[in-house]
Amino acid sequence: MKISRTSGETPQNAPAPQPKTQPTPAPAPKPRCKPKPEPEYEEDDDEEEEEHRRHFPVGCLIVIIILALVGFGAYKGMQFYSEIDGGTDLGAEQTVSIEQGSSVSSIATQLKDAGIIQYDWLFKQYAKYSGKADGIQYGDFTLRSGMSYNDIIKTLSEVVRRATTNVTIPEGTTAVGVAQIFVDAGLVDDVDTFLNCANGTDGSDFSQYDFWNQILDNGRLMKCEGYLYPETYNVYTDEDVYYYVDTMYSEFANKTAALADTIAARGTTLDDAVKLASFIQEEAGLESEDAKVSACFHNRLESDDPQWAEHKLESNACSYIMRDSENNYLWNSPTAQYYGWPEEGAIPDDVLALYDTYSISGLPAGPITNPGYAAIEAALNPDQEYIDEGYYFFVTGHPGTDVAGQYFYAKTADEHYQNCVKAGWA
Repeated sequence: MKISRTSGETPQNAPAPQPKTQPTPAPAPKPRCKPKPEPEYEEDDDEEEEEHRRHFPVGCLIVIIILALVGFGAYKGMQFYSEIDGGTDLGAEQTVSIEQGSSVSSIATQLKDAGIIQYDWLFKQYAKYSGKADGIQYGDFTLRSGMSYNDIIKTLSEVVRRATTNVTIPEGTTAVGVAQIFVDAGLVDDVDTFLNCANGTDGSDFSQYDFWNQILDNGRLMKCEGYLYPETYNVYTDEDVYYYVDTMYSEFANKTAALADTIAARGTTLDDAVKLASFIQEEAGLESEDAKVSACFHNRLESDDPQWAEHKLESNACSYIMRDSENNYLWNSPTAQYYGWPEEGAIPDDVLALYDTYSISGLPAGPITNPGYAAIEAALNPDQEYIDEGYYFFVTGHPGTDVAGQYFYAKTADEHYQNCVKAGWA
């Protein structure tokens, strides 16, 4: 008979039920890379804002600077164009004097200083590149500020030259003689006007020249003597006396500048060189004899020979010895006539004490003429052979003899006397 199984009953001899267990899950696979972090949007926004604040003003500043430069350039360009083109509002008339030989650069500076133009460099470039610079003349021109560059150059290109004349000053001319030449040329009213300016006694100042500042105030008759450089000058006819004197002083300074090293090497002064040169100029007469005559004078002034212990120059060109045949500075020269000494019959003692070369030792107080360059150079460079051999005397042939103009040199007084006989003087 079958027995039915009911709930809750366990059949006999049946295996005991096993407790149910959960299955062990399989291990999760390991990630192959680190997960990408989420972007931090808030922080990046701050950086962009900061970068925007940092870069934006710089860009604006550059733009502003460029615009300012463009604007300034345009403004200056308009100024330059207005300067070149001129205007309707012209200034008062001015007379501008352009010197002969002036460069375009110096003319542009002169126009700027006069207030005719504002930009000298611009005028210079305009004149250069317009091809009109070569047409500019010298002379006196009437100009006005506000004129166009073309009108200015056109005016300057008109031939309106100042009248000039040539004045020749021979070598060995005295200061009084130079003054008379300018009076005779109609350039100066009288001799005194010229000499007062040349000597600075009328307040004229020539201190721009080094030689002028070095001239000693030692009682010399004229400060200008020796420095009115002999030359042929082309000068304006309508200038004042200062212009004429300054022209000669400028020439003296330029011509003697090259002698500075020689003067220093010899341990002398330019003033002493000019003094001695004035005697060489008078006594030599020929440039070829300058250095030999200079040697004789150097020996008299510097020799150890007992006969010349007093070192007197003993030149008849400036002494108390009155001879019609001599061009004596104290007796029959324009200087003597200017002071009235021949008429008075005597030269003041104080003048003789400074200029009589037979009485005083060394050089006189001042030069006796205005010597040329060759004589000044010879004073600094005497003939060395004549110095070494001891020549002290010289004489030239009498004009009325066969040896006229010939030079005779001697070492002793006896030899000199024999030479004087040969020369037709004894």
